[in-house]
Amino acid sequence: MEQFDLEKIVKPLLGWYDAHARILPWREEPTAYRVWVSEIMLQQTRVEAVKPYYERFMKALPNVKTLADAEEETLLKLWEGLGYYNRVRNLNKAAIQIEEKYHGNIPDTYEELCSLPGIGSYTAGAIASIAYGRSVPAVDGNVLRVISRIRLDERDILQASVKKSVEQDLSAVMPHDRPGDFNQALMELGATVCIPNGEPKCGECPWNSFCMAKQRGCMTDYPKKTPKKARTIEYKTILVLQDEQKTALRKRPSKGLLAGMYEFPWIEGIQDEDSVLAYLKEIGLQAIHIKRLEDSKHIFSHKEWHMTGYAIRVDELTRSEDKSGLLFVEREETQNNYAIPAAYAAYTGYLNIKLGNERFEK
Repeated sequence: MEQFDLEKIVKPLLGWYDAHARILPWREEPTAYRVWVSEIMLQQTRVEAVKPYYERFMKALPNVKTLADAEEETLLKLWEGLGYYNRVRNLNKAAIQIEEKYHGNIPDTYEELCSLPGIGSYTAGAIASIAYGRSVPAVDGNVLRVISRIRLDERDILQASVKKSVEQDLSAVMPHDRPGDFNQALMELGATVCIPNGEPKCGECPWNSFCMAKQRGCMTDYPKKTPKKARTIEYKTILVLQDEQKTALRKRPSKGLLAGMYEFPWIEGIQDEDSVLAYLKEIGLQAIHIKRLEDSKHIFSHKEWHMTGYAIRVDELTRSEDKSGLLFVEREETQNNYAIPAAYAAYTGYLNIKLGNERFEK
């Protein structure tokens, strides 16, 4: 990494932010609670996708106490479609801790914030600086990218030591009168101008005249990071089981991927019709009609599900809930009360069940 004076990024960055900051719901009233919830939602999720979820979450759970008291089913339904569901579980755990240890007041120091479930250095820095005016950096992938480009930093940004080093470097130049704006400006620059995929919009960048990557025309060579491991692929046959009025769901285990959510029953592998009918017979269900549904794929961070599906009408008189472990639920009740992962969107669509944001679109 070549020598670069980070001090010179501050003034042009804040001037650019004053003129170009997006109007976002969590910026209108940046209390600690609002900042906290927004930052957790924004992890691994686009701003436009988060907006409606954030508004609904704030309406349903407007403060720490309501979040601490919320039932898991309520939390998962509010989060349905956002993915990475442990985020909302950790919000709940942290809220309970805040109620018990801090009398419902979100702590204002970086160290105390980091002690709460689901809050790492970035989120703690964001809350401390934006809500409480603390001079603490908030370094995420956007910030690491713009800093690596401006000073040609060859280090692997996935290394914890590199992130820590960048935090220290930014802490040294952070303006004490506007720490929250400084952090948000860095995030904003990375999200809207110095973007991760494709060519950055260098003509709109306040650092255009002195960015080292721009000067050398190698913007997309940065940041440096270790390639991700290939995702594992799992094959599943999804069973959309219905009797005259109800649909079969099954609750996922309380730990692991999509923990505690509801799903359609499924069989390992891509199964033919005869195998599906044999499985139904095993669990005490008599099929009246079976129809093959389309194939579908869902990508998680570390694995892919490749799915096919069957819509199956069963005789309600033969179903054995004790044996099958299934819940037979009315369609409207399914849509309103049972959180179903977006991974099954191709098959909920067959039943005209809408998930997440789709439920609220006119």
